[in-house]
Amino acid sequence: MNKHELLQKIIQKRQKARPLAHSNNDFLIENIVRKKEFSQLPKRDIELAFSHFEKRQTSDEEKIKLTRELLHKVFGAFASKKLLSPKNKSPEWILRKHLSTRERMLYYEDLYKRLLGGFEKPTIIDLGAGVNGFSYKYLKKKINYIAIESMGQLTDLMNDYFKKQKICGKAIHESLFELEKIKKIIAKAKKPKTVFLFKVLDSLEMLERDYSKKFLKEIVPLADKVVVSFATQSMVKRQKFKAKRNWILNFIGDNFVLLKDFEIFGERYICFEKK
Repeated sequence: MNKHELLQKIIQKRQKARPLAHSNNDFLIENIVRKKEFSQLPKRDIELAFSHFEKRQTSDEEKIKLTRELLHKVFGAFASKKLLSPKNKSPEWILRKHLSTRERMLYYEDLYKRLLGGFEKPTIIDLGAGVNGFSYKYLKKKINYIAIESMGQLTDLMNDYFKKQKICGKAIHESLFELEKIKKIIAKAKKPKTVFLFKVLDSLEMLERDYSKKFLKEIVPLADKVVVSFATQSMVKRQKFKAKRNWILNFIGDNFVLLKDFEIFGERYICFEKK
């Protein structure tokens, strides 16, 4: 009996032993997070991913498989599994193991100068940070840095790095779908505040359609400026994407004041503030 057959047999026994509805869903979610890659994701994110397949007429095993595939697209597609348990690795090694930060290593210093110029000792609130906290040295100035990340393994990595390097930074393990909690973190941060959302909006939309618009409307008034970015070409083959993302560009233009709009090495950065 292979592991899939064994899992199916366990699920069938559970279904017979207890009412299906909510309790069975809890059992399926427990199985989803048994995979190390998803073991430290917030329950809110797991539930949102599972809700896409919860009512589908298919086996419980297939629901687990489909949920894991979606979670991988949202949280794990850009990061090497080696990041889940690295030992005594340098910041450069960490940055190279995540596709997004690997690309930015070529221009981090110039990017931060363009985004943070004019602010003395700003606070960065980096939402969906991944391992971006390891780019702190490229900031070239003392900055308060707050990373918010759903993958618990990555927040542990960053906090360990901040502590060892005596950096004025911290990483918080939290879902970006816990909007009120995110707003409280931003509200309490020292001014001037810049919020980063690097390649995050597409991931939010995968779990909840139009959540990005709601999210931005709530957080932009709490910050001095917000920066969103998205890929304009594939990271491996360097092919240009046909999608222009007019849905978010028009939304930003209609609701906020555009400050900067530029592209570097296949990533477009939009900087804006409240009206």
